[in-house]
Amino acid sequence: MILSMTGYATASAELDSGSLTLELRAVNHRYLDIQLRMPDELRGFENTLREAVSAQLQRGKVECRINYAARDAQSGAALNRGLLQQLAAWDREVRDALPDALSLSVADVLRWNGVLETPSASAEELRAVLLELMQEALQEFSASRAREGEKLKDFLLQRVEKIEMLRNGVMPHVPAAIAAYELKLTTRLREAMQNAQSQDIWDERIRQEITLFASKIDVDEELSRLASHLTEMRRVLAQGGAVGKRLDFLMQELNREANTLGSKSVDAEVSRSAMEMKILIEQMREQIQNLE
Repeated sequence: MILSMTGYATASAELDSGSLTLELRAVNHRYLDIQLRMPDELRGFENTLREAVSAQLQRGKVECRINYAARDAQSGAALNRGLLQQLAAWDREVRDALPDALSLSVADVLRWNGVLETPSASAEELRAVLLELMQEALQEFSASRAREGEKLKDFLLQRVEKIEMLRNGVMPHVPAAIAAYELKLTTRLREAMQNAQSQDIWDERIRQEITLFASKIDVDEELSRLASHLTEMRRVLAQGGAVGKRLDFLMQELNREANTLGSKSVDAEVSRSAMEMKILIEQMREQIQNLE
């Protein structure tokens, strides 16, 4: 499986004390860079969450946002029965001692600190829920990265096929260029060396010039290495996993061969093919930056 470094996922959970939302997003990066943004009351779980992300991701700039919205005091609150009974007893004692004193109203009682008990989550409960949300988000995140990775894989294989077609098209042009040069050179030398030297001498001169020219424009080695690199690209893409750095290196090698092919070209079609190869390689290189 080929994985893209870009992706997005979110997960949420409802607790008695409030709601938790975890959001993951990532873009390409040379290394794994994890940024966690969360409320201070959850900061104690940062290392645990980092370990969960690092266990599944190898590269990418990952941003994790966690929001914790506590419930309102009136939402899900319960009366503190013990404190309520104590307030009632105090109310009776005060009025027995001070008959003119006013009794506590319902509003007075509800405003009393501690009368309304709101649910609160324990540290262990929060830790368990956060880890569950992280695993859920990472699962969705990995699925989105895999889908994007498959698209990039298809994109790269299409370019590999096009480069291979261009390479195969270049092969017959080299012998044709040598033959055309030989004909041109022979005609010129015959005109320049009429009766000046013997037939054997100018035949030998022609052979030397043709040999020198052929060595200068010989691209068999470059075409062979191109084929080897394209085969390696197919193998790496088929193998899957973290392939970004390996493919990036292959782009450098392919670009080197395309440059050499263009510099040795004495044929317009070969020059055009070398240029097309470089464009396709650059397209692949840009997309490979998004692969893990």
